[in-house]
Amino acid sequence: MTARGLGMTDDFTFERLDHVQLDIPAGAEDECRAFWSGVLGMTELAKPPVLAARGGGVEVHLGVTPDFRPARKGHPGFQVRSLDALAERLAAHGHEVRWDDNVPGRRRFHSADNLGNRLEFLEPGPAATEA
Repeated sequence: MTARGLGMTDDFTFERLDHVQLDIPAGAEDECRAFWSGVLGMTELAKPPVLAARGGGVEVHLGVTPDFRPARKGHPGFQVRSLDALAERLAAHGHEVRWDDNVPGRRRFHSADNLGNRLEFLEPGPAATEA
């Protein structure tokens, strides 16, 4: 399954990341569609017969793996516009939002997809001021 965020949903916009591959267990395709398309508003793309480089947009490739384990440390980092709106949308769909202010000049939070894969969402924010 491949989903692409091509711009703005009603309340937030994906801005950067060409693509990332995440593992999923066999039979989880519908659950992934519910999250990536339903919650995040991405559009599913047909898998091309030959994997060719595609530029632009934000793509998430989901590949079935027999010994699936959720990615708890490794993760994609999505730069978005309207980070607060995305956080509200995820929370409204039952996904925990964990804010992290440890990176100066960026506002960010972590969440997870329906399968427990770690996800990071961030946007440029005010730079930290020196004391």
